[in-house]
Amino acid sequence: MGRAFEYRKASKLKRWGAMSRLFPKLAKAIEMAAKAGVPDPEMNSALRTAILNAKAENMPKTNIEAAIKRASGKDSANYTDVNFEGKGPHGSLIFVETATDNNTRTVANVKMYFNKNGGSMAPTGSLEFMFDRKALFEFNKTEDMDIEELELELIDAGLEEIEEEDGIVLVTADYTDFGTLNTAFEEMGIELTKAKLERISNNPQTFTEEQEEEIGKLLEKLEDDDDVQAVYTNMA
Repeated sequence: MGRAFEYRKASKLKRWGAMSRLFPKLAKAIEMAAKAGVPDPEMNSALRTAILNAKAENMPKTNIEAAIKRASGKDSANYTDVNFEGKGPHGSLIFVETATDNNTRTVANVKMYFNKNGGSMAPTGSLEFMFDRKALFEFNKTEDMDIEELELELIDAGLEEIEEEDGIVLVTADYTDFGTLNTAFEEMGIELTKAKLERISNNPQTFTEEQEEEIGKLLEKLEDDDDVQAVYTNMA
C-alpha cells in the first residue's frame, strides 16, 4: 500500500489518544465550523465534515448537539487557528496545529513542552515545507463499487491516489481540492466515514525504539493540551 495509507493506519490510534482528550477537540472543531457559518449542517459543509469525523470516533449525539449550541451562545469563545513548528529529540520534526482563544497561553504552553522534553521551537514557516498538506477521505467499499472506474471519475475532482484494503477505501488529494472532492462524493452518493486535512512528512525518518519513546513523550505532552488539535511528525 502507499505511504498515505500506511500513515493513516499507523497514526489512527495515537493521533489524539484517549476519548477524554479526543472528544473535546472534536467538539471544538464542530463549534468553530458552526460559528464560522450557520449552525445547520445541511447548509454548512464544514460543519457536516466536522460532525462526520466526530461520529466516526463514536462521539455521542448529545456532545455534538451541545457543541453546535455553544457556537450560537452569547458566551461562545472566539477561536483562532495557530500553527507551531519545532524540533524534537534526535532531530525529529514536529508540526502542531492549535485552535485557541488565548494565544499568549498557547504559545507559552507549546514552548514549555518543547523545552522540557528535549526539543526547541522553530521560526514559523521554517519546517512547513517538510510536510505535504493532503485531503484524506475514507469510506467503505460496496459490492458494486469498481475502484478503477471510481478513480477515473474522481480524477477531474482532484484525486491523486486511491487505495483499498480490507474493504476500506482511502482517497488522497491536495488540500486545495478538499471541497471539490467532498462535493463529488456527495453527488455520487458515496457515504464517507472520514474526511480530513492531514500533514504528511515528505521525508519520513526512521528512529530506534528508544528514540521513538523519547520523541513520544513530547508528542504526548503536546496532544494532551486542550488547545492542540493535531500533531504531525516526520517519524516513518
